[in-house]
Amino acid sequence: MKMKKTMTKTLAAIAATLLLAACGKASFKVEGNITDANDSILYLENMALDGPQVVDSVKLDATGDFSLSASIPEDAPEFYRLRIGQQIVNFCVDSIAVVKVKASYPTMSSNYEIEGGDDNQKIKQLSLMQMQLQTVANQILRAPNLSAKAVGDSVLSVVNTYKKEVMANFIYKEPMKPYSYFALFQGIVVGDSYMMVFDPRRDVEDVKPYSAVATQWDTYHPNSSRGKNLHDITIEAAKTRRIVKAQNEDLVLDSDKVSEVNLIDIVLNDNKGVKRSLTDLKGKVVLLDFHVFAAEGSQQRILALRELYNKYHDRGLEIYQVSLDTDDHFWKTQTAALPWISVRDDQGASNVYLYQKQTLPVNYIISRDNQVVMGPQQIKDLDADIAKNL
Repeated sequence: MKMKKTMTKTLAAIAATLLLAACGKASFKVEGNITDANDSILYLENMALDGPQVVDSVKLDATGDFSLSASIPEDAPEFYRLRIGQQIVNFCVDSIAVVKVKASYPTMSSNYEIEGGDDNQKIKQLSLMQMQLQTVANQILRAPNLSAKAVGDSVLSVVNTYKKEVMANFIYKEPMKPYSYFALFQGIVVGDSYMMVFDPRRDVEDVKPYSAVATQWDTYHPNSSRGKNLHDITIEAAKTRRIVKAQNEDLVLDSDKVSEVNLIDIVLNDNKGVKRSLTDLKGKVVLLDFHVFAAEGSQQRILALRELYNKYHDRGLEIYQVSLDTDDHFWKTQTAALPWISVRDDQGASNVYLYQKQTLPVNYIISRDNQVVMGPQQIKDLDADIAKNL
């Protein structure tokens, strides 16, 4: 029976290789052994620019042996991962025809062996470093005596230390290598959102490592889609910074007139595509928050808002957050796990309120009867001011 299964697997692998050859494309194989994963589905996924795409899969038996295949990329190195549930092994493929992986489930993300070029050893090193960064961030987030601001500052501090190490030992050392490209797109989960380690939209200094890798990819892999994507990100980041600067100079409700006006409705689509009206929240105390996720300090502010939401939501607090970010995909990624109402106004909300010069982000407190009762000039202690209006 075991011989029959082995023969079936061999024939399947040969058939897959012949099929790819018939299509005129060279193929690569990823093969090996993953123990303690009997009856689990092992996926081979291409980490495409628009998200993971399954290209092959196999149901593992008690031996854990597997062989999967896909076409070798033509214009540049390509990135893949093996995945069982949430356990993953990242690797890249360029001209190497066979990648070998040996691991044990359920610890295969952190405990695996890989053969198939120096790049994949460096990707493994970066992946383990990223996991350690996530562990440290989780410890900070669970610290009982830290304020939201202290948590945000501490997380940013360890992330910045990580960035310096990665830039010095990986990106600037060999920016033309696939592992340097891989390093640019690492991230961690902070609270309810995914935080990119390198994010030119948040930190202007991050344009430099992106540009370094983009320049090398232009040389070694001209006209590749990934090289173009690097340039698009840096251009979009510059555009976002200009818009944020303009908004900081020109926007936000004239707080001196807060007592003179009733609530003017805002009706915008939320991050799930549903129209949300500010006035529909009558009966609740609403914290109206104008926010730019691409701006410096966004992460700390979101953590502080989450603390307020958890504290007062059961007593009738709702948060209606208006993002002024220009990048729709970036905004949806940042707000996907937030529990409050998240909408986006790419026109800067200039048709909604009377504005004056004041720096974003900014808050307004709206009473249960749809009246703006406090603006940024009146709010001195956001926690206490919310509490007294509940």
